[in-house]
Amino acid sequence: MLKENGRRNMQAADIEKRKAQREQQDRQIRRCLEGIKNTILVMSGKGGVGKSCVAVSLAVGLANRGYRVGLMDVDLHGPSIPQMLGIPAGRGGQMPEPGHTGITFAGGKIIPARCGENLSVVSIECMLESRETAVVWRGPMKYTAIRQFVSDVAWDELDYLVVDSPPGTGDEPLTVAQTIPNAGAVIVTTPQAVSLRDVRKSIQFCNQVHMQIIGLIENMSGLVCPGCGRTIDLFKTGGGEAAARETGVPFLGRIPIIPDVVSACDDGVPAIKASEAMDRAFEPILVSLTGASHSSGEKQTVRQPFLQKEDLMKIAIPLAQGRLALHFGHCQEFALIEVDEGEKKITGEESLPAPDHQPGLLPRWLHEKGANVIIAGGMGSRAQQLFAENKIQVVTGAPAQDPRAIVSAYLNGTLATEGNLCDH
Repeated sequence: MLKENGRRNMQAADIEKRKAQREQQDRQIRRCLEGIKNTILVMSGKGGVGKSCVAVSLAVGLANRGYRVGLMDVDLHGPSIPQMLGIPAGRGGQMPEPGHTGITFAGGKIIPARCGENLSVVSIECMLESRETAVVWRGPMKYTAIRQFVSDVAWDELDYLVVDSPPGTGDEPLTVAQTIPNAGAVIVTTPQAVSLRDVRKSIQFCNQVHMQIIGLIENMSGLVCPGCGRTIDLFKTGGGEAAARETGVPFLGRIPIIPDVVSACDDGVPAIKASEAMDRAFEPILVSLTGASHSSGEKQTVRQPFLQKEDLMKIAIPLAQGRLALHFGHCQEFALIEVDEGEKKITGEESLPAPDHQPGLLPRWLHEKGANVIIAGGMGSRAQQLFAENKIQVVTGAPAQDPRAIVSAYLNGTLATEGNLCDH
């Protein structure tokens, strides 16, 4: 009896100890997240779509624009971020590129690897013997490691934390969603139907864990011939944009296949630095994320441009004769509808006459009125870019219906869109 009581007391003490450790780690995570303004989870429904390449390019592109950026590689079984950035991999790694450092440890904290002035990186590969060392972990080990990548890393203050996750909807993205509640997701796909089917799984995952979807990127959208410069639709093109339209997810842009980029990434040069064409392809995506173009010199770090769950959502609907105008530039008035996104209900509505149609005026005017989403029938690409610069998410291809019915369908994920009715 005494032995049994002693064993139970030891078990109870062990449980209490683990509970105290967990609570301490929770506090460390909260303190760390207070210094991170925006978190972007880069995910995909299947492998082989170039997700890690996109994550690296987003992180480098943001850092090049003067933002303080962290890049966290939670693809624990197949880490590739260090290779793409020229960072040494563990104790057996190669020498780092100029301006780079490897991961170090000091004062009980993990000091991230440095890639230039503004980019810090953490990857499990930097802590292994070599790039060939396999990580054989079950779910609980991965859960613990990812939480430590937040609690035990000296991230300092960051404007953006970009998180590269493995494909699918398993332990790693789920742990990120649970650990960083305000993270938003960027979903990467390729144009083929087999990839697009898996996009819906990623969208469903985000809905189930209440993670905001920032948008969808179509990668490998056409092969740029190194000889003549023409684009060949090797894996089709436009499928990602169509999927975004069908599911009501913002479409961020297309990224082409550029042969020089492949060898550059193998040599530790990020895709966005390896090609002017790649840099141009990422420019509208980075504008959508930050609300500022690279050439403007504008830096915005106070509030993230994509919607937080606690933010008020105000949806603008261009109207003609009381119904959605198929082209927003020809509308007579705008319905501005306030909604509670969490409760999926309309909380307020007002109607405003449209101002005189001058180039670039409507995006600025709607931004001043507090709109952060516009649902339209058709809209030209230049207008969409101006709305992105004014932090307004664009949904095109909506039907000419009553504005409240359109907003209700949008909130419930049932809004049927039929393509952008404007191509200029």
